[in-house]
Amino acid sequence: MVYVKGSTFTMGDTRGRDTQPVHPVTLDDFYIGQTQVTQALWEAVTGDRPSHFHGDNLPVESVTLSECHSMIQALNALCGLQFRLPTEAEWEYAAKGGQLTHGYLFSGSDNIDDVAWYDQVDRPQKVAQKMPNELGLYDMSGNICEWCEDIYAPYPADPQCNPTGAQTGSYHLARGGGWNRGGHMCRVYDRGNYRPEYASNAVGLRLVMDVPQGDAK
Repeated sequence: MVYVKGSTFTMGDTRGRDTQPVHPVTLDDFYIGQTQVTQALWEAVTGDRPSHFHGDNLPVESVTLSECHSMIQALNALCGLQFRLPTEAEWEYAAKGGQLTHGYLFSGSDNIDDVAWYDQVDRPQKVAQKMPNELGLYDMSGNICEWCEDIYAPYPADPQCNPTGAQTGSYHLARGGGWNRGGHMCRVYDRGNYRPEYASNAVGLRLVMDVPQGDAK
């Protein structure tokens, strides 16, 4: 897990679809997984391997939102911690590099091939083979799309503090693009949304954990 120092950042972008209005968001500190959850970790926790493409160091995919919640609940019971899915705002802030951001179009570079697997490949790739972003996070752009906790809603115009999305709705956010997506969908601000029962060989997850009181750096 990588420590992410919270701050206020600009969420959204004028160049994307459904990424306006651009608005300020303030976040607390949090930890986020350096890589997407691998099949080895998923199987160690659940005893199951649901992915379409198999490999210990491949990201787990073909998992619904409820299956992700069940895996995280089992992981928390095993290790006594409180992992969860990221909020959409946490995801975007981390993908952009947090306080270390250079303002890249993709997570870690303006050149997509430096950091992302997208529709130039025919399957997911092992995690952490491309360059990391400013925070040392891998595959925030491309490889697989990542479930977020939020229910989808259009962006508000007002400043937000630790936003958690809509209260009700039929679709949940997923971010990052994927191996079967065009490069434009791997931009740090682009949004995807799916029904929670959706399972695809290009959708998986990354873990987040709150910073315990007194542990802020």
